[in-house]
Amino acid sequence: MAKKDKTKDTKAAEVKADEAEEEETEAAEVVDEKEAKIKELEEQLAAEKDKYMRLAAEYDNYRKRTANEKLGIYDDATSKAVTEILPVADSVRMAIDNLKEADPEILKGIELISNQLGKSFEKLKIEQYGKVGDEFDPNLHNAVSMVDSDELKSNQIAQVFQTGYKIGDKIVRHAMVQVVN
Repeated sequence: MAKKDKTKDTKAAEVKADEAEEEETEAAEVVDEKEAKIKELEEQLAAEKDKYMRLAAEYDNYRKRTANEKLGIYDDATSKAVTEILPVADSVRMAIDNLKEADPEILKGIELISNQLGKSFEKLKIEQYGKVGDEFDPNLHNAVSMVDSDELKSNQIAQVFQTGYKIGDKIVRHAMVQVVN
């Protein structure tokens, strides 16, 4: 009978060992499933984070692009309006140049008008360019003639026939100049 008890005990121990092994296998499977689920969720999170970052970058680019477009529209509208006023500014400048010997009161009035135009151009961020002695730049200046000069270096502006105007980097009107050979 002792041998039967030992056999029963051995079988019971084997059953318990099998049950423990099954439990370990089941626990390992559960852990593997959880790890797989965690990995899957981490991949989903990474994908969603990537989508979010791309969307944020795209929105930032859109915001910058529309801001630049708005500034461009403003500059275009300003340059179109100023283009219509430039002949008046040229006429005022010619009047000042030609009326040096006229009544001082008349000259003073025309100079006041010229100063008002200059202040208006400053408010609109319009810059004049093209002065005698400046370096000739074909992107900014329109050379209508060439001249020899001992006073100025080659490729410098000798005379300005029409002042140039620009808003930032946008040319409103090219300067018409005479250039030294």
